[in-house]
Amino acid sequence: MAVIESSDPHVTALYCDHHGWLSGWLRKKLGNPADAADLAHDTFVGLLTSRRPGPVEQPRAYLAAIARNVLVNRYRRQALERAYLDTLALLPEPETPSPEYRLSILQTLHEIDAMLDALPAAAKQAFLMSQLEGMTYDAIAERLKVSLSTVKRYMKQAFVQCLSLME
Repeated sequence: MAVIESSDPHVTALYCDHHGWLSGWLRKKLGNPADAADLAHDTFVGLLTSRRPGPVEQPRAYLAAIARNVLVNRYRRQALERAYLDTLALLPEPETPSPEYRLSILQTLHEIDAMLDALPAAAKQAFLMSQLEGMTYDAIAERLKVSLSTVKRYMKQAFVQCLSLME
């Protein structure tokens, strides 16, 4: 087992003490050693990039929670990719985008998905109602049982997120 290099001794200790356990736990859950190894790696990358200081009281529960989040994100990305590829399959041959363009679109879809996921649930829902369903702000307010000014605030949050993505 390779030891990660981290300036945080707590992360290094977590890796050394629990990487084997996490990999085994993921192998049982996924049934695929390669996917389990990838997910264990992604879990520790997530831990390295988080800003959680100090020791962890329940390291296995903590690592399992991070791994579950990584797995959910992976499944969501895969579902997004499948939906995009299914849509492409419906296009006539001359209109099918190049592989480079498809990759660019998939990367953009992943960025948009991450941006939407960073929004509070109600703001995300309001934004999707507006942009995908074409609902007016009044209709969104009625459906969500909130005021029109609250819907406007949600939409502002979403548009600020969109603008930050564009930069």
